Amino acid sequence: MDKFDKLEKINIYAVSDSMGETSEQVAKAVIRQFDIANFEIKRIPYVNDTETIDKLIKKASIENSFIVFTMVVEELRNYIVEKAYENNVSAVDVMTPVLVPLIKQLGLAPKREPGLLRKLDEKYFKKVEAIEFAVKYDDGKDTRGILLADIVLIGVSRTSKTPLSMYLAHKNLKVANIPLVPEVSPPEELNLISSKKIIGLIIDNEHLNKIRKERLKTMGLKDTASYANMERIFSELEYSQKVMKKLNCKIIDTTNKAVEETANIILDYIDDYNK
Repeated sequence: MDKFDKLEKINIYAVSDSMGETSEQVAKAVIRQFDIANFEIKRIPYVNDTETIDKLIKKASIENSFIVFTMVVEELRNYIVEKAYENNVSAVDVMTPVLVPLIKQLGLAPKREPGLLRKLDEKYFKKVEAIEFAVKYDDGKDTRGILLADIVLIGVSRTSKTPLSMYLAHKNLKVANIPLVPEVSPPEELNLISSKKIIGLIIDNEHLNKIRKERLKTMGLKDTASYANMERIFSELEYSQKVMKKLNCKIIDTTNKAVEETANIILDYIDDYNK
């Protein structure tokens, strides 16, 4: 018989003043180094008072359990260490051994704020979600995105709608963009949202002509195509501004503006109307 079969069940408490994911993962990684099947890891998150620690230490002492913890609030960290020692409970702090050398190396005081990793993760996933949204609802692929978007960009072709959508997505904004073409009526969904959510993008006709000619060249086409025809450009720009005026939306001239510059104008506008 394996000697480990004789062991009683091993209980490990993964304790934290945040979610407790780090202490739980460390406990799992360590326990896997042993051929032990009879164990249980219990996560105890959001521990923020000494009363909870007292109850936990008492329970761990009775069960002969092991504690793995991450406590960034120094007072709580010191308290759990002191009480564990007094009650002969094994408790391991998995954060301080890394934190202390960094304090010495950087010469900076840590924030001592629980849940920062979780906040970073949430921000990251929100950004990914916004980028996926921008791709899905790019160039009017699915007009249902208009109703779900934080911002809707409208304008003729080559007014930087797509790069702007992606840039704003990295600012955690869900952006849909809709091309305006005289032969196609604007999506009805534009009339169902607040005009403050709609940004109209315009551009100087000569500048647009140059951009479109370059675009045709990169596609291996002649720059005399109607896409870059000045009369066609006048028609499109006139139509787009009529649509924007009817929608009563914010209008931004993107002529000679970098994507970042236009994006900052949009972000400032959003800040203003959200105040």
